[in-house]
Amino acid sequence: MRSNFQGALALVIISLLLVASSCGEPGQSASGDAIDSRVDSVLQLMNVEEKVGQLTLYTSDMSVTGPTIRPEYKEDITKGRVGALFNAFGAAYTRQLQEMAVNQTRLGIPLLFGYDVIHGHKTIFPVPLGEAASWDMEAIETSARVAAEEASAEGLHWTYAPMCDIARDPRWGRVMEGAGEDPYLGSLIAAARVRGFQGDGIGSLNSVLACVKHFAAYGAAQAGRDYHMVDMSDRMLREIYLPPYKAAIDAGAATVMTSFNELDGVPASGSKYLMNDILRKEWNFDGFVVSDYTSIQEMIPHGIVADAAEASVLSLKAGVDMDMQAGFYNATLPQAVKGGLVSEEELDAAVRRILRIKFRLGLFDDPYRYCDEQREKETVMKPEFLEASRDVARKSIVLLKNAGSLLPLNKSVRRLGVIGPIGQSRQDMIGAWSAAGDGNKAVSLLEGIKAKVSKDTKVSYAKGCNVMDDSTKYFNEAIALARQSDVIIMTVGEGWWMSGEAASRGTLGLPGVQQQLVEEISKTGKPIVVVLSNGRPLSIPWIDAHIPAVVETWYLGTQAGNAVADVVFGDYNPSGKLPMTFPYSEGQVPISYSMKNTGRPMNPSNKYTSKYLDIPNEPLYPFGFGLSYATFEYGDIALSSSGNQGMKVTCTIRNTGKVTGNEIAQLYVRDLVGSVTRPVKELKGFQSVVLEPGASKEVVFELTSEDLSFFRRDMSFGPEAGEFKVFIGGNSRDVKEASFRLEESSPGGLEFRYGDSPPKDL
Repeated sequence: MRSNFQGALALVIISLLLVASSCGEPGQSASGDAIDSRVDSVLQLMNVEEKVGQLTLYTSDMSVTGPTIRPEYKEDITKGRVGALFNAFGAAYTRQLQEMAVNQTRLGIPLLFGYDVIHGHKTIFPVPLGEAASWDMEAIETSARVAAEEASAEGLHWTYAPMCDIARDPRWGRVMEGAGEDPYLGSLIAAARVRGFQGDGIGSLNSVLACVKHFAAYGAAQAGRDYHMVDMSDRMLREIYLPPYKAAIDAGAATVMTSFNELDGVPASGSKYLMNDILRKEWNFDGFVVSDYTSIQEMIPHGIVADAAEASVLSLKAGVDMDMQAGFYNATLPQAVKGGLVSEEELDAAVRRILRIKFRLGLFDDPYRYCDEQREKETVMKPEFLEASRDVARKSIVLLKNAGSLLPLNKSVRRLGVIGPIGQSRQDMIGAWSAAGDGNKAVSLLEGIKAKVSKDTKVSYAKGCNVMDDSTKYFNEAIALARQSDVIIMTVGEGWWMSGEAASRGTLGLPGVQQQLVEEISKTGKPIVVVLSNGRPLSIPWIDAHIPAVVETWYLGTQAGNAVADVVFGDYNPSGKLPMTFPYSEGQVPISYSMKNTGRPMNPSNKYTSKYLDIPNEPLYPFGFGLSYATFEYGDIALSSSGNQGMKVTCTIRNTGKVTGNEIAQLYVRDLVGSVTRPVKELKGFQSVVLEPGASKEVVFELTSEDLSFFRRDMSFGPEAGEFKVFIGGNSRDVKEASFRLEESSPGGLEFRYGDSPPKDL
């Protein structure tokens, strides 16, 4: 009874202190000054231990044992030593925990609830790499919006997304969580996802706080091995890896998560350069920073601190406001403050950033405003959410090969064989990091196919093999089925657990004996469509050379089977484009389209040039690649003035096929000579063009000097005069090109020139 009285009394005291600067209704926007005044009023009531408690994030046991909280954490909550919890969701459960914090602590400060809502909450959408293949910002924002509506209805305030890490090594399992290899595309996607999660603004009941992760450069882990070190120049960091994080911050992301890796010899959770100098001073970020799971603790094996106390001091002074799971702040910061190693002003700065977010969410006005069981019941997995999932899934599918126009298949095919270990798996449809998603509610590939074909079509299934092991005992059954079928759909790829965190691979082919199964089925001579389910680019040169149709479907989410059937049987014409290069062999990785040239570019007739002895330099499928059931022809590029110190780049695209198709036209540039070396191509724009058969359309891009800017030799950012190439095409390899110059003009400016004395081809 006494603890309940203490919590109630605390709320009365806080309410009296705050009434003069009230924000109004819960969640209603208020001026920064008004919120800061309220935050300062609460800070005045807090002792050091309570302040440190606000900097502490622990997990419940929900994902392991159901909705329970560890006894020691329950004690920490009631003593005010926890400011936030993760892995706790559900309107009833979060209310129970919130009541504990509000009613059984001295000050009654509400908890913040977070969760890994990565590609949907209950309604699962394609994995982020798959969504990136849509190149559709509206669809990606819709996916995040639906996730936010469901998550917030289940009591959550905060998601640990978007992942903004650029990744060029598909061995790294977490490529699944990001937008691929390109900073331009990645930046647009990062901003779209933040807009989707945060909706109308922080405090809106159907929105959640976005968390930009993993800051920074986690996607460049050496050898493609998770948690490994990162080593790069500041130029590469700023030019390739930082832009998507910056775009997410500019879009209003409320929080940032540190990365596990070190950078320039300092683990990110102790990097003042990252958290203070870049994030707060350069980018003016005013939210709070949370460590990744136990990453403060992990600075000890990194070898930069000797113990928990040193780790806590280094992290707090670097600008890390919240300690996820390690408990180091709770254990050591109060003594560090008393001993003068951390000033109370430094402690208050971190606490203030967290309290400010809680005020903006409206939690001090109504701690239970996100704990509405009726809203939860009405929101989760609504029919319109399922339809949105299916739509985004269709847009994420990439057609990699379609020899002889085998696809789309006829719905009236008489005997259809579905073969492969992924065929009737539902869990593999929703993939890793599928949050609160239930694989049992997903539509399998087999179910989607059966629902699509005519009633006279006989659909038969054989597993053929397992995903991972070396057993061939199911081969004969699959071969027999293939011989009896008119068309075969091979469902192969990675198991859902083979991508995501701690899922690095040393090889990139099909795991287990799946490749052998495909080869055996191919010997039957029957037409085959390979449907890939995977979370990373795969190396499949034999399949590309011998199988007529190949469809990349990633892990598409709750409506995966229906979406794949929509594409395979022609109800939806695929338009996805690869956001990441598919290597010919893992020996090529890391690989990206925007590589730099060497002093000895590859020359097949000269051994002493940059090439392999046993494989080509070229990837299997380049960045931006993706086919359609239509075919498109690109005309020559025309250049003209845009009238505002820029240049228009124009190209006519014609649909030369027999069906309406959606083509994503891509614009690339190359700076031929710079004060530092420049990539052979850089994406600078793209447009989606829908064309009926025989129709054509002129696409117009506008280039400005900002598009040609880079970090020059002295690390200043801007363009340089010189010669350039511009490219337009359906992928980064198959392009039309033109040339132009950027010339000095008075007074001190730069001017686009084209149409005369074109530069020589380098």
